Amino acid sequence: MFDLGNLLTSLGPWALAAIGLMVFIESGVLFPFLPGDSLLVTAGLLHAKLGLEIWQIIVVGVVAGVLGNQVAYWLGLRFGRRLFKEDARVLKLRHLHEAEGFFAKYGGAALVLGRFVPIVRTYVALAAGSARYHYPRFLTWNIVGAVLWAGGVTLLGSALGGVPFIVNNLEVLLALVVVISIAPIVISALLKRRRSRREGAHVG
Repeated sequence: MFDLGNLLTSLGPWALAAIGLMVFIESGVLFPFLPGDSLLVTAGLLHAKLGLEIWQIIVVGVVAGVLGNQVAYWLGLRFGRRLFKEDARVLKLRHLHEAEGFFAKYGGAALVLGRFVPIVRTYVALAAGSARYHYPRFLTWNIVGAVLWAGGVTLLGSALGGVPFIVNNLEVLLALVVVISIAPIVISALLKRRRSRREGAHVG
């Protein structure tokens, strides 16, 4: 994950296709462990070296994000909870519960906010489908969220690329982006574990 720059540059003319594929998979094929944020930041930082225009990366990111969420919504609408099991390796029931809670709390805006939250980004559209959220509203928020997320993150990477300190310390900073991306997951897990221990001690 920390070597995304070398990965993208090694792909040459296939870099854009790889970006689209990874964003699509993370957004809709129920595989939440791809570095979507880091990937777009890196692509924005290195767009000149990759021979890509910023608008190309944004368009591919937006389209892949929208299509990915469309697939997730359809899966939720068609199969709902049957895809998830408590003891599954990837499709854990608790991930769906978290996404559904996020969706119930924030409504349609969850489809926008969820784009910026690792794991939730993968499952919130599925939760919307499971809840049979009104499709025209889903489509609207899906597009808005994809534009704000893919466009904003890519532009951030491009803006940072003009700062010499960023360029000279790219690997360290990308590692920091990854850490920041997964921090909410780690913190949430630690809080749940602490809460479970307290409840267990109280029962005992």
